[in-house]
Amino acid sequence: MAELKNREDIPQKDKWCLEHIFPNKEAWQAELDELIADTPSMEQYRGKLDNYETVKEMLYEEDRLSHMAERLFVYARMNRDTDNANAEYNDMVGKAMNAIIRLEELTSYIMPELSKIDSATLEAWAQKEEMYPFDFSLREISRNKPHVLSDAEERILALAGEVGNSYDDIFTMLCDVDMTFAPVVKDGEELPMSHGRYGLYLEDEDREVRKQAYVSNYEAYKKQINTLAALYSSSVKKDVFFAKSRHYDSARASSLFGGAIPEAVYDSLISAVHDALPVMHDYVALRAKALDLPDLAMYDMYVPMISAIESKTPFEKGKELVLEALKPLGSQYCKVLASAFEDGWIDIYETKGKSSGAYSWGPYGTHPYVLLNYQDRLDDAFTLAHEMGHAMHSYHSDAALPFSKAGYRTFVAEVASTVNEVLLLHYLLDNTDDVQMKKYLLELHLEQFRTTLFRQTMFAEFEYLTHTQAEKGESLSKDWLCTTYADLNKKYYGDAVDTDEYISYEWSRIPHFYRAFYVYQYATGFSAAVAIAGKILSEGQSAAEKYLTFLSSGGSDHPIELLKLAGIDMSKPDTVKAALDSFKDTLEQLKSLM
Repeated sequence: MAELKNREDIPQKDKWCLEHIFPNKEAWQAELDELIADTPSMEQYRGKLDNYETVKEMLYEEDRLSHMAERLFVYARMNRDTDNANAEYNDMVGKAMNAIIRLEELTSYIMPELSKIDSATLEAWAQKEEMYPFDFSLREISRNKPHVLSDAEERILALAGEVGNSYDDIFTMLCDVDMTFAPVVKDGEELPMSHGRYGLYLEDEDREVRKQAYVSNYEAYKKQINTLAALYSSSVKKDVFFAKSRHYDSARASSLFGGAIPEAVYDSLISAVHDALPVMHDYVALRAKALDLPDLAMYDMYVPMISAIESKTPFEKGKELVLEALKPLGSQYCKVLASAFEDGWIDIYETKGKSSGAYSWGPYGTHPYVLLNYQDRLDDAFTLAHEMGHAMHSYHSDAALPFSKAGYRTFVAEVASTVNEVLLLHYLLDNTDDVQMKKYLLELHLEQFRTTLFRQTMFAEFEYLTHTQAEKGESLSKDWLCTTYADLNKKYYGDAVDTDEYISYEWSRIPHFYRAFYVYQYATGFSAAVAIAGKILSEGQSAAEKYLTFLSSGGSDHPIELLKLAGIDMSKPDTVKAALDSFKDTLEQLKSLM
């Protein structure tokens, strides 16, 4: 395996084109200067938000400045994500963040003042045609009134925003830039270890390679575990501080309130997954049997059971598979998707200093972007389908809605991505008569359930426990964090796999924990997506049209209401239970072929 390439060694066709946001850094700086110069204009409305015309003018001006701030930050951060060690990019991120903090400071009076307006008046204003971009926001003000503070208090929380956002940045720098890993030796050759290559090594048929990669990875985190524990503990305390400041009962309640998600949805997810753990344990036992390993280890959880399949999938092949698989979504959807592959939306390959993992992002008014670390595996084709699902969701919402309504909440964000993955899986299953390939794909689907529905729920339970611990005034010591995580891992995976010391450090490498109560939405989104994909495949065009309506709905309503557009009611536990039943059925299908 070759050394990681530098970014300049990657052809332009394989890199995203950020010039579609700003033609150059000088244009970015000019808009930053404009934002800084115009932000004080928001002061003219302070103390005057008691009449329709002033409120309308203020909302349009704040909307304009917020859009500028988004463009500036996204451009800077996406540049940095291509090389986190680049000092210029880090400086740009800092400048953009400072401008955002200043804007938040000078607009901190808005919610307190608007909250003084009676709900009937806000509703009357929301019904006016020229207030269409802000009608949902105006209605939300009434719901948010109990959690809006005084002008002075809101200003203090706005000023605290930079500190609150720092934990994620520190984690990124520590883990993606400063952390180093011991190399892996295979067939006498010393191979480099990185975040992106860790997953590859865990799929290697050579068990010693898997073990080396596993030990290399967690030894690096173990060396920093005191720092990481202090960092995460501080992040949790930050969550608790902001929740208490706004008079929420808990950090979880604060996080779920924005999307009007009942806490019962979170609890019923964990409960339903707990009920299905015996099936999960059965799957793990099948893995031990298929791999002929009496002592299945955590580093054996990713190596394919069906190893006879050649699954090498270069990016060009991955594109073709995704385009074919998503044809049930309609010709227009696929036309946009095909152009996305050619028009600078995607940054494909891992390079030195590039952020690990994958995501879709981009500012309103520009097409979405996708960051990948593509490694030529079939699994990477699924990642491509996943991230393009996010991108197409943003594309449809941006095209249909104004800036103030286009952004959607995380609760619905993981639906579009997973619908694409499920459609790709069914396409591959339907287009092969090879029993080995069918087994391989069924295993792949089971792994989607394990890593998304089960594992993300385990993460969600861990987050709930850590925040509850902090809210009780108890310490989040490294020992408590590691022990709690190890116990959860044992509960979810069962006795068929050996739980070693290293897995107790896994919590310390999960970046999503710095966005509190985010990960449960992967599990709920996956459950909804399994149901939606099933409808599209069984009902055809009518279901696809409902789904596209959902994609175009952005953040125009609460997430649970938006999902009803696609025929899914997540306020009831039925959808999660149905997904877990599908997991059981898929396992039985695989067993019948083994």
